[in-house]
Amino acid sequence: MAYYCQECGYRSVKWLGRCPGCGSWDSLMEEAENFSRNKSSKATRKARLLRLDEVSAVETQRYVSGLGEFDRVLGGGLIPASLVLIGGDPGIGKSTLLLQVARGYRERGLSVVYLSGEESPAQVRLRAERVGAPEDLRVCAENDLSAVLATLEDEPPRILIVDSIQTVYLPELSSAPGSVSQVREAASRLLRFSKEREVSVFIVGHVTKEGALAGPRVLEHLVDVVLYFEGERSGPYRVLRAVKNRFGPVDEIGVFEMSDRGLIPVENPSGFFLSGGGGAVFPALEGTRPLLVEIQALVVKSYLASPRRTSVGFDPWRLSMLLAILEKHLGLSFYDRDVFLNVAGGLKIREPAADLAVCAALLSSRLDRGLPADMVFCGEVGLSGEVRGVIGLETRLKEAARLGFKKAVVPATARPPKGHLDLLKITRIEELQDHL
Repeated sequence: MAYYCQECGYRSVKWLGRCPGCGSWDSLMEEAENFSRNKSSKATRKARLLRLDEVSAVETQRYVSGLGEFDRVLGGGLIPASLVLIGGDPGIGKSTLLLQVARGYRERGLSVVYLSGEESPAQVRLRAERVGAPEDLRVCAENDLSAVLATLEDEPPRILIVDSIQTVYLPELSSAPGSVSQVREAASRLLRFSKEREVSVFIVGHVTKEGALAGPRVLEHLVDVVLYFEGERSGPYRVLRAVKNRFGPVDEIGVFEMSDRGLIPVENPSGFFLSGGGGAVFPALEGTRPLLVEIQALVVKSYLASPRRTSVGFDPWRLSMLLAILEKHLGLSFYDRDVFLNVAGGLKIREPAADLAVCAALLSSRLDRGLPADMVFCGEVGLSGEVRGVIGLETRLKEAARLGFKKAVVPATARPPKGHLDLLKITRIEELQDHL
């Protein structure tokens, strides 16, 4: 017996109140270890060694689902015999997305099996009718993964969808479904089945309250692709983001709109992220796609002993750093102000290229000066107040020019792009105030 953290998979020989791996409290649960420790046992078969020139170099053809945004995130389509993990908050639309993906593959002649461990076949059919899934889609409502894989051995499908990995179990393990050992072994069994039978497998994974995938980290290391489905459940838009992809670009995103007919791909995401609220417009680069997003700020006088620093869609620690830079180099006081920052549309900005746009939004609210509607901001701000260059600036500015923007505040090292876009080059953060 051993104790495993249900958040990160950390193993301990004794119970601990706090997990040393991830810091979670009361997350270690006792589980039986069912592997053999007999070191004298010998392998019953030998592995086969191949030279690279003996391996066929035929280019693998990708499976296309017909959902343009989904195929884009995968790098142009699904690689055969790949293992794809999709995580997201409950109710965000993971099952709906995979049913639409199953419909697309089925319409292109690929055999698909939908394994549902959470819903009955009747419940799956109700949702399938709403999104237009075909009648010949094969559905299996079973939690015993061994029984399912044994059934599929004789006639393996091209696509297998497991919804979800936390609800299926292996009967040879004594631990409960969803435990660390069950999730790890079930994923390993699906990996072997995928590679041996040339089956592409989609795995739905639950997330923790912090937004990370639940279960052991080995789950993310086993799979070929990790996708996160993000968005506000109260809003109509969803963002599918690739955080790991062995066959395509990382941090690529796809944007969908939730409707009564399922998820509809958004062809022009920049128009959705631009709300026209008067914030600073930032040309973000998500994977290979440039997106224009609006960063809004509100700076008001605080009557609290410790002023609030709240950010949605932006790193709060980086926000605190930028506030300190503005205080130091521009002489503006923020220590007595509540600061609220929001990235419109629910997108999460993780790149430092947004520093200049964040500073512009903060200065606009602090000085009560409006920002020009035809201007974008892009650049990284250093601790000494210098404005540094960013990657992919030409691609970002081309997208801004295409959408009708006329001016761009950029680092001094920027090159003018093709198109009608005037560059306002700055070297230090003090110069930003002159352009507001």
